[in-house]
Amino acid sequence: MTELDLKEKQKDDKKSDKTDPKTPGEDVVIEFQGVTKQYSANIEAVHDISFCVSVGEFISLVGPSGAGKSTLVKLLTCEERPTDGKILVAGRDITELKKKELPYFRRKVGVIFQDFKLLPKKTVYENIAFALEVCDTPDDEVKEKVPKIIDLVGLTRRAFSFTEELSGGEKQRVSIARALVHNPKLLIADEPTGNLDPVSTWEIIELLFKINKQGTIVLLATHDREVVDSLQKRVITMKEGVVISDHLKGKYNL
Repeated sequence: MTELDLKEKQKDDKKSDKTDPKTPGEDVVIEFQGVTKQYSANIEAVHDISFCVSVGEFISLVGPSGAGKSTLVKLLTCEERPTDGKILVAGRDITELKKKELPYFRRKVGVIFQDFKLLPKKTVYENIAFALEVCDTPDDEVKEKVPKIIDLVGLTRRAFSFTEELSGGEKQRVSIARALVHNPKLLIADEPTGNLDPVSTWEIIELLFKINKQGTIVLLATHDREVVDSLQKRVITMKEGVVISDHLKGKYNL
């Protein structure tokens, strides 16, 4: 690369860093268009939310309690329906999905929870396999897929350990593995490190970063300032149901 080429690339990088994250582009996978969720005349959880998510993004969703983050996650997984607006995923408005279509859509979206939501008295392998078995996945495919995912999250030696024998960080790794079994295009991590110690927190963040590098969009809802600031990735900040800032290389500014 010549010096001139390098200068041109640096100019392009600066331009891309200033690009408005709300502007749709060819690589947009998810688009919120004027989304509002109202529970009653006096309770509006989110108001007129509009933003886009592109292929391969890692986004931190931050805001104080009651900001609307959890509602946004529920809207994206179709646990809730918006009062107004559209949510496009791969060009399709998911607010119009029929009830029978929801299970198929949700397989394309992996969700990780703060409290793990693992099946008690089952092993790591069984917890992950169950997510495939309930979808009538053939046994051969289960046997092929589960060990690979267990290896991805670094739990090969714990594959046949029961969940009560695991540390908090290990339990969250199982939760992540289970969320990945259907090869989702989007992985939503809802406060995934809220119950973890600092060492386990960084191990989970590194794992999410690894998954993102393989092409999966990661949406991380978190209160952890240190994590958000260290990522140097896009940050969407919510307050009182609205998006107050959206920066490509953002910080935790609350």
